[in-house]
Amino acid sequence: MPIAVIAFDFDPLLRLGDGLAVRWQTAALVAMIAAGLIATGLAARRTGLRMDDLLFIVVAAVPGAIVGGRLGYLLLHLDFYGSHSEAILDPAQGSLELALAVVGGVLSGSYVAALLGAPIGTWLRTLALPLLFVLGAGKLVMVAGGAGQGRPADLPWATAYLGPGPWSSLAPELPSHPSQAYEGIAALGVLLVLTLALSTNAVQARDSRIFFASLGAWAVARAALATTWRDPAVLGGINAGSLVAIAVALGCGLAWVVVARRRPRSRAVAEDARAVQWADPETRPRF
Repeated sequence: MPIAVIAFDFDPLLRLGDGLAVRWQTAALVAMIAAGLIATGLAARRTGLRMDDLLFIVVAAVPGAIVGGRLGYLLLHLDFYGSHSEAILDPAQGSLELALAVVGGVLSGSYVAALLGAPIGTWLRTLALPLLFVLGAGKLVMVAGGAGQGRPADLPWATAYLGPGPWSSLAPELPSHPSQAYEGIAALGVLLVLTLALSTNAVQARDSRIFFASLGAWAVARAALATTWRDPAVLGGINAGSLVAIAVALGCGLAWVVVARRRPRSRAVAEDARAVQWADPETRPRF
Protein backbone atom coordinates (compact mmCIF):
# COMPACT_ATOMS: atom_id res chain seq x y z
CA MET A 1 0.00 0.00 0.00
CA PRO A 2 1.40 3.45 -0.88
CA ILE A 3 2.24 5.68 2.04
CA ALA A 4 0.67 9.16 1.93
CA VAL A 5 3.00 12.00 2.63
CA ILE A 6 0.10 14.07 3.98
CA ALA A 7 -1.65 12.18 6.77
CA PHE A 8 -4.36 13.80 8.91
CA ASP A 9 -4.93 12.57 12.43
CA PHE A 10 -7.20 14.91 14.40
CA ASP A 11 -10.70 15.03 15.81
CA PRO A 12 -13.01 16.23 13.01
CA LEU A 13 -15.66 17.26 15.55
CA LEU A 14 -15.91 20.61 17.29
CA ARG A 15 -17.11 19.66 20.76
CA LEU A 16 -19.19 22.32 22.50
CA GLY A 17 -19.90 20.52 25.74
CA ASP A 18 -22.88 18.57 27.10
CA GLY A 19 -22.62 16.07 24.27
CA LEU A 20 -23.05 18.68 21.55
CA ALA A 21 -20.63 18.32 18.65
CA VAL A 22 -20.44 19.91 15.22
CA ARG A 23 -18.11 19.00 12.38
CA TRP A 24 -15.29 21.47 11.84
CA GLN A 25 -16.14 21.15 8.15
CA THR A 26 -19.72 22.30 8.76
CA ALA A 27 -18.72 25.22 10.98
CA ALA A 28 -16.12 26.40 8.46
CA LEU A 29 -18.58 26.07 5.56
CA VAL A 30 -21.14 28.22 7.36
CA ALA A 31 -18.44 30.84 7.93
CA MET A 32 -17.46 30.76 4.24
CA ILE A 33 -21.08 31.18 3.10
CA ALA A 34 -21.54 34.07 5.53
CA ALA A 35 -18.39 35.73 4.19
CA GLY A 36 -19.65 35.27 0.63
CA LEU A 37 -23.00 36.87 1.49
CA ILE A 38 -21.26 39.82 3.16
CA ALA A 39 -19.05 40.28 0.10
CA THR A 40 -22.12 40.16 -2.16
CA GLY A 41 -23.89 42.73 -0.01
CA LEU A 42 -20.93 45.11 -0.10
CA ALA A 43 -20.59 44.75 -3.87
CA ALA A 44 -24.33 45.24 -4.33
CA ARG A 45 -24.27 48.43 -2.27
CA ARG A 46 -21.51 49.87 -4.47
CA THR A 47 -23.62 49.24 -7.56
CA GLY A 48 -26.77 50.70 -6.05
CA LEU A 49 -28.71 47.43 -5.76
CA ARG A 50 -31.40 47.04 -3.10
CA MET A 51 -30.31 45.16 0.00
CA ASP A 52 -33.80 43.79 0.69
CA ASP A 53 -33.76 42.18 -2.77
CA LEU A 54 -30.61 40.29 -1.76
CA LEU A 55 -32.46 38.63 1.13
CA PHE A 56 -35.33 37.49 -1.09
CA ILE A 57 -32.97 36.24 -3.80
CA VAL A 58 -30.84 34.25 -1.36
CA VAL A 59 -33.89 32.64 0.26
CA ALA A 60 -35.33 31.83 -3.18
CA ALA A 61 -32.05 30.22 -4.27
CA VAL A 62 -32.25 27.58 -1.51
CA PRO A 63 -35.08 25.40 -2.90
CA GLY A 64 -33.64 25.59 -6.40
CA ALA A 65 -30.24 24.51 -5.10
CA ILE A 66 -31.78 21.58 -3.23
CA VAL A 67 -33.82 20.37 -6.21
CA GLY A 68 -30.93 20.84 -8.65
CA GLY A 69 -28.43 19.25 -6.31
CA ARG A 70 -30.64 16.24 -5.72
CA LEU A 71 -31.23 15.80 -9.44
CA GLY A 72 -27.49 15.91 -10.01
CA TYR A 73 -26.89 13.32 -7.30
CA LEU A 74 -29.48 11.02 -8.89
CA LEU A 75 -27.64 11.33 -12.20
CA LEU A 76 -24.34 10.46 -10.51
CA HIS A 77 -25.88 7.30 -9.00
CA LEU A 78 -28.47 6.46 -11.62
CA ASP A 79 -27.79 2.73 -11.39
CA PHE A 80 -28.65 2.65 -7.68
CA TYR A 81 -31.73 4.89 -7.80
CA GLY A 82 -32.98 3.09 -10.89
CA SER A 83 -33.53 0.01 -8.72
CA HIS A 84 -34.34 1.89 -5.49
CA SER A 85 -36.85 4.50 -6.60
CA GLU A 86 -38.28 4.73 -3.08
CA ALA A 87 -35.01 6.35 -1.94
CA ILE A 88 -35.17 9.22 -4.44
CA LEU A 89 -37.11 11.51 -2.11
CA ASP A 90 -35.52 10.19 1.09
CA PRO A 91 -33.40 13.07 2.50
CA ALA A 92 -31.57 10.64 4.77
CA GLN A 93 -30.22 8.69 1.80
CA GLY A 94 -27.54 10.19 -0.41
CA SER A 95 -26.60 13.81 -0.79
CA LEU A 96 -26.54 16.71 -3.30
CA GLU A 97 -24.39 17.32 -6.39
CA LEU A 98 -22.68 20.70 -6.46
CA ALA A 99 -22.78 21.75 -10.13
CA LEU A 100 -26.53 21.36 -10.61
CA ALA A 101 -27.12 22.76 -7.12
CA VAL A 102 -25.45 25.98 -8.27
CA VAL A 103 -27.50 26.01 -11.49
CA GLY A 104 -30.75 25.35 -9.62
CA GLY A 105 -30.01 28.08 -7.09
CA VAL A 106 -29.21 30.59 -9.83
CA LEU A 107 -32.41 29.77 -11.73
CA SER A 108 -34.77 30.01 -8.74
CA GLY A 109 -33.01 33.12 -7.42
CA SER A 110 -33.19 34.77 -10.85
CA TYR A 111 -36.88 33.93 -11.13
CA VAL A 112 -37.67 35.70 -7.88
CA ALA A 113 -35.43 38.61 -8.87
CA ALA A 114 -37.51 38.95 -12.04
CA LEU A 115 -40.71 38.95 -9.96
CA LEU A 116 -39.24 41.73 -7.81
CA GLY A 117 -38.29 43.73 -10.89
CA ALA A 118 -34.63 43.58 -9.87
CA PRO A 119 -31.94 43.87 -12.59
CA ILE A 120 -30.99 40.20 -13.03
CA GLY A 121 -27.92 40.94 -15.13
CA THR A 122 -26.52 43.31 -12.53
CA TRP A 123 -27.16 40.82 -9.75
CA LEU A 124 -25.45 38.00 -11.66
CA ARG A 125 -22.46 40.24 -12.36
CA THR A 126 -22.27 41.16 -8.68
CA LEU A 127 -22.50 37.51 -7.65
CA ALA A 128 -19.68 36.25 -9.89
CA LEU A 129 -16.70 36.80 -7.56
CA PRO A 130 -18.42 35.90 -4.23
CA LEU A 131 -19.77 32.68 -5.75
CA LEU A 132 -16.29 31.61 -6.86
CA PHE A 133 -15.00 32.32 -3.37
CA VAL A 134 -17.70 30.20 -1.73
CA LEU A 135 -17.17 27.35 -4.22
CA GLY A 136 -13.41 27.38 -3.71
CA ALA A 137 -13.34 27.85 0.04
CA GLY A 138 -16.22 25.43 0.50
CA LYS A 139 -14.28 22.69 -1.27
CA LEU A 140 -11.13 23.38 0.72
CA VAL A 141 -12.91 23.11 4.08
CA MET A 142 -14.00 19.59 3.09
CA VAL A 143 -10.44 18.62 3.95
CA ALA A 144 -11.35 19.15 7.62
CA GLY A 145 -13.94 16.37 7.44
CA GLY A 146 -12.23 13.91 5.16
CA ALA A 147 -14.93 14.39 2.51
CA GLY A 148 -14.31 14.33 -1.22
CA GLN A 149 -11.35 11.96 -1.29
CA GLY A 150 -10.58 10.77 -4.83
CA ARG A 151 -9.14 7.59 -6.28
CA PRO A 152 -6.26 5.84 -4.50
CA ALA A 153 -2.94 7.31 -5.59
CA ASP A 154 0.76 6.83 -4.95
CA LEU A 155 1.66 10.52 -5.08
CA PRO A 156 3.73 12.79 -2.83
CA TRP A 157 0.61 14.88 -2.13
CA ALA A 158 -1.79 11.98 -1.63
CA THR A 159 -3.80 12.34 1.56
CA ALA A 160 -5.03 9.84 4.14
CA TYR A 161 -7.11 10.21 7.29
CA LEU A 162 -6.10 8.30 10.39
CA GLY A 163 -7.73 7.90 13.76
CA PRO A 164 -11.34 7.00 14.61
CA GLY A 165 -12.95 9.97 12.80
CA PRO A 166 -15.79 9.89 11.88
CA TRP A 167 -14.57 10.74 8.38
CA SER A 168 -16.85 11.45 5.43
CA SER A 169 -15.08 9.29 2.82
CA LEU A 170 -15.03 5.53 2.54
CA ALA A 171 -11.68 3.93 3.36
CA PRO A 172 -10.25 7.27 4.54
CA GLU A 173 -6.95 5.65 5.55
CA LEU A 174 -6.23 4.75 1.93
CA PRO A 175 -3.84 7.33 0.34
CA SER A 176 -5.84 9.06 -2.37
CA HIS A 177 -6.08 12.07 -4.64
CA PRO A 178 -7.21 15.10 -2.57
CA SER A 179 -9.92 15.82 -5.14
CA GLN A 180 -11.67 18.29 -2.84
CA ALA A 181 -8.47 20.33 -2.53
CA TYR A 182 -7.87 20.19 -6.29
CA GLU A 183 -11.27 21.71 -7.00
CA GLY A 184 -11.00 24.30 -4.25
CA ILE A 185 -7.65 25.52 -5.54
CA ALA A 186 -8.98 25.58 -9.11
CA ALA A 187 -12.00 27.69 -8.14
CA LEU A 188 -9.85 30.15 -6.20
CA GLY A 189 -7.47 30.25 -9.17
CA VAL A 190 -10.34 31.27 -11.47
CA LEU A 191 -11.31 33.87 -8.85
CA LEU A 192 -7.77 35.28 -8.80
CA VAL A 193 -7.51 35.49 -12.60
CA LEU A 194 -10.92 37.14 -12.88
CA THR A 195 -10.14 39.61 -10.11
CA LEU A 196 -6.86 40.61 -11.76
CA ALA A 197 -8.57 40.95 -15.14
CA LEU A 198 -11.26 43.20 -13.68
CA SER A 199 -8.79 45.31 -11.72
CA THR A 200 -6.67 45.95 -14.82
CA ASN A 201 -9.72 46.61 -17.03
CA ALA A 202 -8.72 43.66 -19.22
CA VAL A 203 -12.36 42.56 -18.83
CA GLN A 204 -15.31 44.93 -18.68
CA ALA A 205 -17.98 43.68 -16.26
CA ARG A 206 -20.87 45.47 -17.97
CA ASP A 207 -23.43 42.68 -18.03
CA SER A 208 -24.08 39.13 -16.87
CA ARG A 209 -21.53 37.65 -19.31
CA ILE A 210 -18.87 37.91 -16.61
CA PHE A 211 -20.96 35.60 -14.42
CA PHE A 212 -21.43 32.98 -17.13
CA ALA A 213 -17.73 33.17 -18.03
CA SER A 214 -16.66 32.62 -14.42
CA LEU A 215 -19.15 29.81 -13.78
CA GLY A 216 -18.25 28.17 -17.09
CA ALA A 217 -14.53 28.28 -16.30
CA TRP A 218 -15.21 26.68 -12.91
CA ALA A 219 -17.33 23.97 -14.57
CA VAL A 220 -14.55 23.19 -17.07
CA ALA A 221 -12.06 22.80 -14.20
CA ARG A 222 -14.53 20.62 -12.29
CA ALA A 223 -15.07 18.41 -15.34
CA ALA A 224 -11.32 17.84 -15.65
CA LEU A 225 -10.75 17.24 -11.94
CA ALA A 226 -13.75 14.90 -11.63
CA THR A 227 -11.62 12.33 -13.46
CA THR A 228 -9.82 11.83 -10.13
CA TRP A 229 -13.05 10.89 -8.34
CA ARG A 230 -13.82 7.34 -7.31
CA ASP A 231 -16.96 7.27 -9.48
CA PRO A 232 -17.03 4.71 -12.32
CA ALA A 233 -17.05 5.75 -15.98
CA VAL A 234 -20.47 5.82 -17.61
CA LEU A 235 -19.84 7.13 -21.14
CA GLY A 236 -16.67 6.91 -23.20
CA GLY A 237 -14.51 6.51 -20.11
CA ILE A 238 -15.99 9.66 -18.53
CA ASN A 239 -17.83 9.54 -15.20
CA ALA A 240 -21.18 11.18 -14.53
CA GLY A 241 -19.66 14.04 -12.53
CA SER A 242 -17.56 15.14 -15.50
CA LEU A 243 -20.54 14.85 -17.85
CA VAL A 244 -22.71 17.04 -15.62
CA ALA A 245 -19.95 19.64 -15.32
CA ILE A 246 -19.45 19.63 -19.10
CA ALA A 247 -23.19 20.21 -19.56
CA VAL A 248 -23.05 23.16 -17.15
CA ALA A 249 -20.05 24.63 -19.01
CA LEU A 250 -21.89 24.31 -22.34
CA GLY A 251 -24.97 25.93 -20.82
CA CYS A 252 -22.86 28.84 -19.60
CA GLY A 253 -21.34 29.21 -23.07
CA LEU A 254 -24.81 29.29 -24.63
CA ALA A 255 -26.00 31.86 -22.09
CA TRP A 256 -22.93 34.01 -22.83
CA VAL A 257 -23.74 33.98 -26.55
CA VAL A 258 -27.40 34.85 -25.93
CA VAL A 259 -26.49 37.81 -23.71
CA ALA A 260 -23.85 38.98 -26.21
CA ARG A 261 -26.39 38.93 -29.05
CA ARG A 262 -29.03 40.73 -27.02
CA ARG A 263 -26.74 43.49 -25.81
CA PRO A 264 -26.25 45.27 -29.18
CA ARG A 265 -30.01 45.11 -29.75
CA SER A 266 -30.64 46.62 -26.32
CA ARG A 267 -28.08 49.35 -27.01
CA ALA A 268 -29.80 50.17 -30.33
CA VAL A 269 -33.18 50.42 -28.62
CA ALA A 270 -31.71 52.75 -25.97
CA GLU A 271 -30.14 54.94 -28.66
CA ASP A 272 -33.45 55.14 -30.56
CA ALA A 273 -35.20 56.14 -27.35
CA ARG A 274 -32.66 58.92 -26.74
CA ALA A 275 -33.07 60.14 -30.33
CA VAL A 276 -36.84 60.38 -29.88
CA GLN A 277 -36.34 62.20 -26.60
CA TRP A 278 -34.09 64.80 -28.21
CA ALA A 279 -36.42 65.23 -31.21
CA ASP A 280 -39.38 66.11 -29.01
CA PRO A 281 -39.10 69.61 -27.45
CA GLU A 282 -41.29 68.49 -24.56
CA THR A 283 -38.98 65.65 -23.52
CA ARG A 284 -35.66 67.13 -24.61
CA PRO A 285 -33.24 67.38 -21.62
CA ARG A 286 -32.68 70.90 -20.33
CA PHE A 287 -29.29 72.01 -19.04
